[in-house]
Amino acid sequence: MDDKPLTQGIDHLGLTVRDLNVTRDFFMRCLGWTLVGERPDYPAAFISDGHTVLTLWQVTNPNKLIEFDRKTNIGLHHLALRVRSEDALNEIFARAAGWPGVVVEFAPESLGKGPKRHAMLYEPGGIRVEFGFDPRK
Repeated sequence: MDDKPLTQGIDHLGLTVRDLNVTRDFFMRCLGWTLVGERPDYPAAFISDGHTVLTLWQVTNPNKLIEFDRKTNIGLHHLALRVRSEDALNEIFARAAGWPGVVVEFAPESLGKGPKRHAMLYEPGGIRVEFGFDPRK
């Protein structure tokens, strides 16, 4: 058997969110992502930064949703997005920290002893998002 992986990376990542419009707008208006498709009947929105595609699904019944807890739920712990520079990391954090409904977990800081730097927040729809810059990449 060939030892090469049978897969070739992530095609897209599907996330169920509290409010589709709020999360879509955060990614598009705050972070500059683009809409690449929609399914209003589902409802779902497909967005991209040109490297990653996210499928955002509206939770079926917002009155019965169960908030995410990264320490007790199986599945997504956080969505980690790579940024091109430390300046970009700082700009993203400044924009996102002031965005309505965003909850900041921590501002840009070194990951361990560095040199990677990262920040963590919850976007308005409840998804935990990490932004990271690694000068070695």
